[in-house]
Amino acid sequence: MASAAGLAAAALAAMGALLMAPGLSQPHGGEGLARGGSSRTARRMDQAVLLVRNELRAPRLNLSARAGPCHQCLYQFLAFVPPSNGSLREPGMVVVMVDTQHPLTLLLNSSGGDEELCKIQYHFGEFGNYSLVIKTLNTSTKTVSCDIVINEGPINSYLPILFAFLVYTGILVILVVGRLFMKIDPVRNWVYKKLNLRETDHRINSEFGSPNTTDSVGSDASPRLWSTASRQRLRSLDTFRGLSLIIMVFVNYGGGKYWFFRHESWNGLTVADLVFPWFVFIMGTSTSLSLSSMLRRGASKKQVFGKILWRSFLLILLGIIVVNPNYCLGPLSWDNLRFPGVLQRLGFTYLVVAALELLFTRVGAESGSLETPCPALKDILPYWPQWIFMLMLEVIWLCLTFLLPVPGCPRGYLGPGGIGDFGKYPNCTGGAAGYIDRLLLGEKHMYQHPSSSVIYQTTMPYDPEGILGTINTIFMAFLGLQAGKIILLYKDQHKQIMSRFVIWSIVMGIISAVLTKCSKEEGFIPINKNLWSISYVTTMSCFAFILLLLIYYLVDVRRLWSGAPFFYPGMNSILVYIGHEVFANYFPFKWKMQDSQSHAEHLAQNLTATTLWVIISYVLYRKRIFWKI
Repeated sequence: MASAAGLAAAALAAMGALLMAPGLSQPHGGEGLARGGSSRTARRMDQAVLLVRNELRAPRLNLSARAGPCHQCLYQFLAFVPPSNGSLREPGMVVVMVDTQHPLTLLLNSSGGDEELCKIQYHFGEFGNYSLVIKTLNTSTKTVSCDIVINEGPINSYLPILFAFLVYTGILVILVVGRLFMKIDPVRNWVYKKLNLRETDHRINSEFGSPNTTDSVGSDASPRLWSTASRQRLRSLDTFRGLSLIIMVFVNYGGGKYWFFRHESWNGLTVADLVFPWFVFIMGTSTSLSLSSMLRRGASKKQVFGKILWRSFLLILLGIIVVNPNYCLGPLSWDNLRFPGVLQRLGFTYLVVAALELLFTRVGAESGSLETPCPALKDILPYWPQWIFMLMLEVIWLCLTFLLPVPGCPRGYLGPGGIGDFGKYPNCTGGAAGYIDRLLLGEKHMYQHPSSSVIYQTTMPYDPEGILGTINTIFMAFLGLQAGKIILLYKDQHKQIMSRFVIWSIVMGIISAVLTKCSKEEGFIPINKNLWSISYVTTMSCFAFILLLLIYYLVDVRRLWSGAPFFYPGMNSILVYIGHEVFANYFPFKWKMQDSQSHAEHLAQNLTATTLWVIISYVLYRKRIFWKI
C-alpha cells in the first residue's frame, strides 16, 4: 500500500487538477475547494478532503455517499473514478469534499451501477485529508479491497465548546466567590458605600427580586402566589422561561455552526428542538397563575378577555413584522410575505388556551374546595370541559394527519420527502401538514428553507410553524397550564407539588414510549419538531415537568439558587426575543469574521451576542424597566 506521505502528495496533485476541471459533484451541497497549496488552505467547515485512488484496470467507477441520519435515503452521486492506466502504472484519481458532521456510507460500484465493489461506513474529521485506496487483493478470485488512509489528521472541532465551558465556569466561580465575600459585613458596607446600591437593592429585594406585575396577563410575567405569610413571586417560572429563551437566542444566532445546535433535519431531537416547546409550556403555566390573579382581584371576565384579545393581536402583529424584516433594503413584497412564525404561534396559542381557561374556570376549583369523586385527581376532574376540548383537538389532528388525502402522496405520510423513502415521494414533505399550509397559505407565504433540505435535499417549502402543528402547540401550552393549576391548588405544599410534577412527567414519558416504540424512526408517531407531532409534545412536556420541578426545588423551595442569570431575561422575555431578532445582524451582536470557516470564531460570536442580551436584561432589571404586552 502507498505510504501516507505519498498519498498526501498525490492528493495535492489531484486537487490542483481538480481546481482546473469543472463539473465535479460533491456531497451535501459542497462549495468546492478554495485555491491554495494544501488541504488546510482549501478547507471548508464540516468538510474533509477525500482522494479516491483507483488501482483497478476495470472501467471507471461510480462513487456515491449517504449520510448516517438520512433514513431510507438514496445514495447521492459524488464523482466518477477513472480506471488505472496499466501501461504507465498510474492509478486513476479523483478528489471530492465529504461531509464530517455525520458518519457517511460510501458506495463504489461499476459505471453501469450493476456491480457493487465495496461499501464503507466512516466518520470523517473536519479539515482532515483522507485517501480511499481501491485495489485487487487476489487476481484469481478478483477480490477487491477498499481502505481509507489518513494522510493529514483532522482537527478537534469540539475543543472550542470545552474552552467556552471552562471560561463560563470560571466566571461562575468568580461570581460565587464574590457573593461569599459580600456576606462579610465590612466588605459589603464598603461596596454599598462606593456604588450606592443599598437603596436599589432594598427596593428590589422587598419583592423578592420582582417588579409589580399583578396587572399583566400571559407568559411575560408570572403573577404572585398568595400564601399565609407573604405575597411572593415564583422566581422558578421566570428562571425556567429565561433558560428556554437564552438557549433559543443562542441557537437562533447559529450555535457556533455545530449540527447539534441546529434543528434536527426531520425525526429526532437536538438541543435546538428543546427550547420552543419549553417556552410554550411555561407560557401556559404563567397564564394559569395570571388569570387566577386577575379574577381574585375582582376583574370581570369581559375585561380579562379583552386583555387576552389585545395581547394575542400584538403578539401576532409583532411576529409578522419580525419574520419579514426589510430594514434598509426597500419595500417588502406582499407576494412573499411569510405568515407563520414563532410569535404568531405563541399569540394564537395563548388566545385559545387563555380563553378556554377563562370560559370554563370554576369558583373554588383552584382552592380545592370543590368536591370530586376521586381526590387524587382533584387537579384534573374540575377542569373536565377543557380536557374534552383538548381531546377533540387531538382527534382533529390525528384525522387530518392520517386520513386527509394528499395528491401524489400516501395517506398518513409523515416523512420529509426529497431523497427520503428511497426517493418515492420527493414532493410530499410533511404530508398533510405541508399540504394544508401550501393550500391555505400558498407556497410563497411559507418558510422556504426548512431543515429537511440539508440532509434530505427537499425542494418543497415547508413551515415548522404551520397551521396543523399549532394544534399540538396548544396542547403543549395546556399541559403547562396544568402545571400552573397544580401550583395554585397545592399552594405552599412543596412535596405535593413536586410529586404531581413527577407523576405527570412519568405519564407523558410512557405515552411517548408507546407512540415512538422507543426508537427514532420506527414508532407509530416519531418525535418530530417540524410536524410538532403528538409524541414530540409528550416528550417535551415530560422533560418540562422534570426541569420545572428541579428549578422550583432549587429556587423557590430550598433557595439554593437565585435563578441568575436566566431569571433576568425571563423577566423581559418579549423584549429579548424581539430584540435579538431585529438586531441580529448589527454590531456588537455580529461582526465580520477573520475566518468564516472556524467553529471557534462562530461560537465566540454567538456566545458574545447571547451574553450581551443577558447583560442587557440584567441592566433593565436593575433599572426596573420591563416591557409588557
